[in-house]
Amino acid sequence: MSTDKVQGPSGGPLKGLRILDLTTVLMGPYATQLMGDLGADVIKIEPPEGDTVRGIGPMHNPGMGPIFLHVNRNKRSLVLDLKKSQAIEAFLTLVARADVVICNIRPLPLKRLGIDYERLRSINPRIIFASLVGYSEAGPYAGKPAYDDLIQGAAAVPSLMSLSSGGEPRYVPLTLADRTVGLMACNTVLAAVIARSQTGEGQALEIPMFETMVQNVLSDHLAGDTFEPALGPIGYSRLMVHERRPYQTLDGYLCVLVYTDRQWASFLKLIDKAHWMSDDPRFGSIGVRTQHINDLYRMVAQELACKTTAQWQTLLDAADIPCLPLHSLESLVSDPHLLATGMIRSIEHPSEGMMRQLGVPVTLSATPPDQALRPAPRLGEHSEEILQEAGFSGARIQALIASGATRRADPLNAD
Repeated sequence: MSTDKVQGPSGGPLKGLRILDLTTVLMGPYATQLMGDLGADVIKIEPPEGDTVRGIGPMHNPGMGPIFLHVNRNKRSLVLDLKKSQAIEAFLTLVARADVVICNIRPLPLKRLGIDYERLRSINPRIIFASLVGYSEAGPYAGKPAYDDLIQGAAAVPSLMSLSSGGEPRYVPLTLADRTVGLMACNTVLAAVIARSQTGEGQALEIPMFETMVQNVLSDHLAGDTFEPALGPIGYSRLMVHERRPYQTLDGYLCVLVYTDRQWASFLKLIDKAHWMSDDPRFGSIGVRTQHINDLYRMVAQELACKTTAQWQTLLDAADIPCLPLHSLESLVSDPHLLATGMIRSIEHPSEGMMRQLGVPVTLSATPPDQALRPAPRLGEHSEEILQEAGFSGARIQALIASGATRRADPLNAD
């Protein structure tokens, strides 16, 4: 595991793009970290108490929990108490010099604060205003609160988990909706940046959680219900069968996907049943195999139980059938491929000491993102720096601090 000193970003394809980030928790911060990783100057604007996830431990120092550290690198922290008029004035000054404002504050509170899109556009016609919401403002769910668990449920994800496992409905143990919608938000913002380069005008964007997740779920599972009248049941059967799971071997588990005609022919040859490919009608085509997929996967499971993981991996690799051992969370962080590519590395955080840092997974040949990543900031760490860049005098900054409209970071521990 390599060890690196963390520094501020200095390159990447989004260098020069300035983003004012009003988002909290995971969905928005994940989207803006993706853009920060690619070189954007992301100014994370936090209330005096900081982003909620700062408090999710364990942690060395208050407000520097691991989830916060992993979705807020390559950002600068500016504290603004937007309930105070002085902070609103400071924010609007920053808007005049910004490219993007992104927030997950619901539209009505945003309007009450006086920082809705119409106000911001009057200050900076080039501003791109991205609003991350639970549900589209065009429907009856508009304005309802939304969290990852709720959106997973609304998009039928726990029901799918129940169908495949035979158990009770359960949420996927990942912030699946937050991160999926964060990716959509990043894509949408960058599409608007390209559009502005052609028109010179900014625009308002709405990225709803519910609709985004429904698109992901139903593009897999609308199936026969795609057609009117329906040509078959709703749901993609291959994804929902009980036997679609890691397979137990003599000494562990192996993840195997036998999918194409060639892969099935190769697997049947490995188990001395090559004639099934022509003699057994269940193997005739991908459509027919899908109809019988639970039985076919059960057969794969029975065969894999007869050899060790290493034996099967050698055989399957030689036959070019996709397979990988099943990781646990503990084994994942020491995966040799991830360590070799720098996706997991050790860095020294200025306040938190040695920690594991997740790398940037993508590569760009001409404008590579920095691998020397700016560490996730302490609350208010860059307040004075950012206000000075915006033209605020020292006296005005001190007045903002005295009023509680902004704050500095707490000093580092002496030890």
